[in-house]
Amino acid sequence: MRIIDFRSDTVTRPTPEMRQAMAAARVGDDVLGDDPTVLELQQRVADLLGKEAALYVPSGTMSNLIGVRVHCRPGDELLCEAGCHLYHYEQSGYAQICGVAARTLEGRCGVLRPEQFEAMVRPGDAHYARTRLVTLENTHNRGGGRVQPYEYVEAIARWARGHGLRTHLDGARLWNAAVATGIAPGEWARHFDTVSVCFSKGLGAPVGSALAGPRELIAEGLRHRKVLGGGMRQAGVVAAGALYALEHHRDRLADDHANARRLADGIRQIDGLALAPEEIETNMLFFRIDAALGTAAALVDRLQQRGLLVLATGPQTIRMVTHLDVDAADTDRALTILAEAAAPT
Repeated sequence: MRIIDFRSDTVTRPTPEMRQAMAAARVGDDVLGDDPTVLELQQRVADLLGKEAALYVPSGTMSNLIGVRVHCRPGDELLCEAGCHLYHYEQSGYAQICGVAARTLEGRCGVLRPEQFEAMVRPGDAHYARTRLVTLENTHNRGGGRVQPYEYVEAIARWARGHGLRTHLDGARLWNAAVATGIAPGEWARHFDTVSVCFSKGLGAPVGSALAGPRELIAEGLRHRKVLGGGMRQAGVVAAGALYALEHHRDRLADDHANARRLADGIRQIDGLALAPEEIETNMLFFRIDAALGTAAALVDRLQQRGLLVLATGPQTIRMVTHLDVDAADTDRALTILAEAAAPT
């Protein structure tokens, strides 16, 4: 039985062409700063995002953490959406490692409105944390792959600058936002001091993220990468996969978005399943399961027995993500399996 995996876009495997590029990569010692493929990747990312420099790191979690560290000191505070990845999934690294507090704002499907930020800067006396940083996530994972409205991003960044705050974008899936809207990555990125992007999700590379920003902040980020254990030696082998993905896999994200809409259309026809949120903007969707069908965990088990892998995200909710390794035929098969597993017994 062939298994089809819709748990995440992180499950993708390198294509044969990507493996060839990785095998042929020129390498050096990236900790010593002379791996030519890493240097090429960093410059490519900086150019795409319109920034002076970029730093290749093993993971998006590390990239976000370095982003917080270059902007904040212990005792500072960052503002973020209550369900964002940095706050919800990254083990409060900003607090554990950086000594930074997080103040959350509740968004709708991960989207914050500019007016929510009014009066969010702490008074400037010794009783309070120093409000220092605004972070946004685009696309928003727990929001169902929601794209932040561009006009909101622009207004929030303008508010932050007006109050002397720095800005960081968790753009792990910024490539998806760019394809979905037609707004170039650099146009999104120009509103932020630093931007984190990921290569191992929709782009299908096996390893890595990058942090882009002003040259002096990225130089400081290199120091933080070292102490966090993120320095890799002949990293060009994996950086070559990221370079290949940037050149060959960005435009095809539109296929993933189309398959997610196809999946959503089918789920709407299955009794006992309800999309939440209803709108599908990129490559991700969540749906609720009627209690009569059992728990999400039980349905996940039934689906796995039939060859379909999905992710339970709550007692009655499941997430499915389309990606490079599943096509329209896989999507149709997944819908058939879902309908069978959800049918009354």
